[in-house]
Amino acid sequence: MSAFPWIAAGSLAAWLWLLLCQGFFWRTDVRLPPRRDPADWPSVCVVVPARDEAAVLPDSLPSLLAQDYPGRAEVFLVDDGSTDGTGELARELARRHGGLPLTVDSPGEPPTGWTGKLWAVRHGIGLARERAPEYLLLTDADIAHAPDSLRALVAAARTGGFDLVSQMARLRVESTWERLVVPAFVYFFAQLYPFRRIGRKGARTSAAAGGCVLLRAEAAERARVPDAIRHAVIDDVALARAVRGGGGHLWLGLAERVDSVRPYPRLHDLWRMVARSAYAQLRHNPLLLAGTVAGLAVVYLVPPVALVAGWALGSTATAVPGGLAWLVMTGTYLPMLRYYEQPPWLAPLLPLTAFLYLLMTVDSAVLHYKGRGASWKGRTYARPGAVPDEG
Repeated sequence: MSAFPWIAAGSLAAWLWLLLCQGFFWRTDVRLPPRRDPADWPSVCVVVPARDEAAVLPDSLPSLLAQDYPGRAEVFLVDDGSTDGTGELARELARRHGGLPLTVDSPGEPPTGWTGKLWAVRHGIGLARERAPEYLLLTDADIAHAPDSLRALVAAARTGGFDLVSQMARLRVESTWERLVVPAFVYFFAQLYPFRRIGRKGARTSAAAGGCVLLRAEAAERARVPDAIRHAVIDDVALARAVRGGGGHLWLGLAERVDSVRPYPRLHDLWRMVARSAYAQLRHNPLLLAGTVAGLAVVYLVPPVALVAGWALGSTATAVPGGLAWLVMTGTYLPMLRYYEQPPWLAPLLPLTAFLYLLMTVDSAVLHYKGRGASWKGRTYARPGAVPDEG
């Protein structure tokens, strides 16, 4: 027990640093600024990669077709080898709902070195460039947009001078597991990539939320997107880094009227969502995996263990820093729970959720070494560098 007070103190120190020095990641007030309409409305092409999305398309695609946008806009849905009639359903929804023009096309199977989504995005951008748009909206097939979503995104980009404007779509939180896991997912993402830092010119922190990315077409060409990131499993962060590397100015914040309609009712569904890319986030590096597991344990698991063990053994030096660290952790999680309209009593359960994420991360590495890592919708992707590069 002689070392445990020091570990508990270290955990408290880590939380004080996160509270004050990590870009105030725990605040949830980074939203699109109040809209200031630009002098003119540029043309926009919306690119939607879709693979076996027939279950969610009726709740998402009509919202894109119904965009109230003053300028010229049209939608390109790229059917990425679907077997559930996604393309046919998209055409039927366009006939039924009307709205913005819709083009449905398919690029065929991706070549070696490409992920399926980015191959579909490349095809969609190629179709869009025939219209010479000033902006591209890259959005996932499970994302529903409020009628003024495109207008607000373009206004923010045009008046704020941003080359990339991205909103973290509000994920569904209806099942018990969604309530426990989903708000923490966004909380952890913001902890890794503090939104306030991303919006600063010249900042080193780069990230985007792949479900909703408005991208200046010129910036995409300058950054060679998506060709430069064709093998990326975590494509949104790779996209942001490529645009930043090309001199682009980024903005990322939480959405208010952009929502994911994809359900994750069971723990298994959420587990697959995280485990498919967690080890890729660590660059398939065993040392980074070990450091991440140790870090999660010290930061999230030590506080409750220290409080309970210190109280049981009469060690104030262990219990007090453990309890204070747990209190800071709980306090920083409350704003995210409020954003997701969840009860505050879930906040003290964050160590349990973090433990689940730790297990998911380890499972991601196990799947990788079994040859089943980075698997999604019937495709498994090799580690970058494991396949020949294609110019």
